[in-house]
Amino acid sequence: MPVQPEAKPAEAAKPRAAERILGTASDLFYREGIRAVGVDEIVARAGVTKPSLYRAFASKDELAAAYMREYDADFWHRFEAALDGSGSDNPRERLLAFLRRTGERAQRAGYRGCGMTNAAVEYPDPANPARQVAEANKRALRQRLTEFAAAMGAVDPEELGDGLLLLVEGAYVSGQLFGEGGPSRSLAAVADRLIKASLRRD
Repeated sequence: MPVQPEAKPAEAAKPRAAERILGTASDLFYREGIRAVGVDEIVARAGVTKPSLYRAFASKDELAAAYMREYDADFWHRFEAALDGSGSDNPRERLLAFLRRTGERAQRAGYRGCGMTNAAVEYPDPANPARQVAEANKRALRQRLTEFAAAMGAVDPEELGDGLLLLVEGAYVSGQLFGEGGPSRSLAAVADRLIKASLRRD
């Protein structure tokens, strides 16, 4: 196997700087909101220079979009982990496992809701890169919930899927307002009642 040439110090530092920038920005964007955080604060906390940021990300909008893409990947990882963690092949039990985890997460200290939902509120322009990632995530989640509704035998899978999505979004928002002991604790139980009422009765 040919020996790969050693990376020059500047080249080796680029990924590390980009990772520090994205990690710092992601934390700030989630806790404080994307618009509220300036580039100067990001570079100061990441310990890099402003030119380093713009070499890694063409603009703050592109940095925000990178944060959104990373958040999207993390969301789907948590989604699939919750399904698999149910230990069941039953679609209803698998979905309820995700909803229970979502309800629990929404009650944790420091919870600031769904980063995707927050970004969609901050950026109403459909052409904004961060908004586009957020919209794609929500459309995909709506589709997955509708697919679960169909697999569970719903009379109207789209209606049940939409109802479940509304409950999830409500948990995201109420979690920021009430924290521990808030309405999000009832997410899975209320969703299960909705599912039961929506199934075919043969």
